[in-house]
Amino acid sequence: MSDYVLSDATRAKLKRVSTASLCTALYKRGIRNQYIQNVQQVAPKDEHMVGQAYTLRYIPAREDRNPIDVFRDPNHPQRVAVEQCPAGHVLVMDSRKDARAASAGSILITRLMKRGVEGVVTDGGFRDADGIGKLAIHSYHSRPSAPTNLTLHEAYDINVPIGCGDAPVFPGDVLVGDKDGVVVIPAHLADELAEECAGMESFEDFVLEEVMSGTSIIGLYPPTKDETKANFEAWRKKNGR
Repeated sequence: MSDYVLSDATRAKLKRVSTASLCTALYKRGIRNQYIQNVQQVAPKDEHMVGQAYTLRYIPAREDRNPIDVFRDPNHPQRVAVEQCPAGHVLVMDSRKDARAASAGSILITRLMKRGVEGVVTDGGFRDADGIGKLAIHSYHSRPSAPTNLTLHEAYDINVPIGCGDAPVFPGDVLVGDKDGVVVIPAHLADELAEECAGMESFEDFVLEEVMSGTSIIGLYPPTKDETKANFEAWRKKNGR
């Protein structure tokens, strides 16, 4: 597990940065596979999700190991993960991209919310999705799924490296989610990318204003003309960016 601790300053910067900008910044570093594929917000939220990863790994359920009474075990990994995921973190579930049975439901996710957890992400599905969507906690899945997780999933490992939607997730990595989806930032790059992407967001706001005013994108995006660079610096001073 990473020793990295997400600072309030970096969290605040990432709250204003899009997943698109982060994916581009990662691509520039040769890192191309950190966007979690085929997940979406259970219900739209305007504020970004930002938090470090705490992971839960599901394996395929074997029928003799997963009767309904396994939930009586106080050490059941799914329940333990819900009770141990730290406040401000994101519980990330490896459900093998299989939404035929739920990864969790509204009761467990409500408990995560009450414990101060920032968000929950699965590459499978959630049951009680309508109720989950009404909660304040950020929640991402592939689609609603009514069957209990025991039908197809056995919760097996907590806080180990996992895959989620084809993206590698290590405990302590930083997840950022917006209306486009979720990107996983390797922990050692989080501060660096937050600073870089804050500047990228400013530039893209400037570019959009220029495009809306009728400016051609040639020489503007990317900024290959000296005039563009000068205009951007003037825009930054004017807007305090």
